[in-house]
Amino acid sequence: MSILLLYLITPNLGLLRNYIKYKKLSLTTYLRTPAIYFLLHTWFLLLGHRNIMYKVMIYERWYWFLYKSLKSYINDDYNTKKEKYKTKYKIKYITPVNNKVSGVEDTNL
Repeated sequence: MSILLLYLITPNLGLLRNYIKYKKLSLTTYLRTPAIYFLLHTWFLLLGHRNIMYKVMIYERWYWFLYKSLKSYINDDYNTKKEKYKTKYKIKYITPVNNKVSGVEDTNL
């Protein structure tokens, strides 16, 4: 299988998924994966590695996993979304300090 074909599968599947989920297409989101592929591929070529194609695909996924995890941690997504889900789904959270239920009050507790 050609390198170009393998390098186009992940971005195209990501584009399809984002369109299905958000009903919009983003060129920057689509092009960021090939950009990372290019940088990693060039780096591995300069270092003289073998099986570059597979390493690039694995390291690219690791890169985005770490990037999105750090971004989520910095933005404190857990607490932000917790407040949203309390209201939207009437979810109750138990606080670890005093084991009290927080969230939308329900008389059926």
